[in-house]
Amino acid sequence: MEAAMSVTQVKIALSGGPAELAPAHRSVDSGALENTLKIRHGAGYEHFVHGGEFQAVDGCDIAVFRWSHRTKIAE
Repeated sequence: MEAAMSVTQVKIALSGGPAELAPAHRSVDSGALENTLKIRHGAGYEHFVHGGEFQAVDGCDIAVFRWSHRTKIAE
């Protein structure tokens, strides 16, 4: 019998990039903190990276992902 692996979810905040993406409540697997977060938006993708920054919101630590660049969807 295999043991079920528990994946820890981490709440995140987006900084920079399109303003309409920032207010959404988001969470990612804890392993995603080491990767670039890619969010589809319009005709492209907005890329965000976590540089180790956290901010306290209502007693919880929120990982801050900062906007790094945008790529277009290939046609």
